[in-house]
Formats: sequence, C-alpha cells, structure tokens
Amino acid sequence: PILGKSNAKVTVIEFSDFQCPFCKALFDDSLPQIKKDYVDTGKVKFAYRHYPLATIHPNAQKAAEASECANEQDKFWEYHDQLFINQDGWEALESTTAQAKFTEYAGSLGLDTAKFDECLTSGKFADDVSKDLSDGTAAGVNGTPGFFIGKSTPNGIIDGTIVTGAQPFSAFKVIIDEMLK
Repeated sequence: PILGKSNAKVTVIEFSDFQCPFCKALFDDSLPQIKKDYVDTGKVKFAYRHYPLATIHPNAQKAAEASECANEQDKFWEYHDQLFINQDGWEALESTTAQAKFTEYAGSLGLDTAKFDECLTSGKFADDVSKDLSDGTAAGVNGTPGFFIGKSTPNGIIDGTIVTGAQPFSAFKVIIDEMLK
C-alpha cells in the first residue's frame, strides 16, 4: 500500500512489524511529520511492506495478514493506524483472542467483518506477507523498522539510502531534503 502521489520525486519504503514497539514509536513520533511535510505536499510517496519478526512477536504475522484483509476492502491505512494505536490491546494476547481483536478493529472501521474473518482465517495473504519479509531480508533489512529512501523512477527507486530503527524526524528530513534537490 502506498500513501501519496504516484509521481512524487522521492519514495520511502518502510519494512515494519505491527507488534514492534520501535515501529509504534516511529508511528507515534516521526511518521505524522513525514506525512505532513512530505507525503501530503506531494513530494514523497510512502510504501508499507511487512517484516513480521514472528520469533519475538507471535501475533505479528496475523496482524500483517489482517492489514492485507483490510486492504482488500480499501482500508489498509486506517487499519494500519488502528493496529498501532491499539498495539497494547492485542500484542500480548493468545493468538485466537488477538484475531478476535483484529476483527473488532475491522468492524470499528466499517469493514464487512464476515468477509474479513474469512480472509484472515483462510491465510489468504500469508504468502504475500512472507514475500515482503524475504524481499526485505534480501535487500539488507535486519530489524524493524527498516527503510529505503530514494529518488523515484518508473521502475522503483535509485540512489537509495537505508535507514534502520525508529529514527527521529530530523534524520528522515536530512535524507529526504537531499533527495529532493
């Protein structure tokens, strides 16, 4: 899923884990300013890819799949926000109970919960989430959140810079401003 204009000069790709406290810190602290200053102004398009660290975050895989089920109903970013806003309400739950929470969030956003449940329990997007994880690892991501920031081209990004961790907005600003020159 992508936020922003398709013809933005810079692309930011985030590899993230909905259960990761550092990813939540980025969501709370840096992402709002990145969106306000760069995405909303048409300078940056922001792409989200999954990087669930399932060995330490047992609900991360299903949370990622749930977000894709929400995306199927055109509500990825709203669902993304719900998962991070409510992270402490589902992260430590047993998996079946966490999945019930995921459906609850879907309902609160007006999604068709029967369709959402069918999607989530079927594992429809499990392979897609696993592919994001594999792609991130192959590209050098070794933790979350991980970012690639580069100049946009029709075929991806060039002159990319890797950023690791929940960096302050100022770290992103320096890189993005340089790419915008």
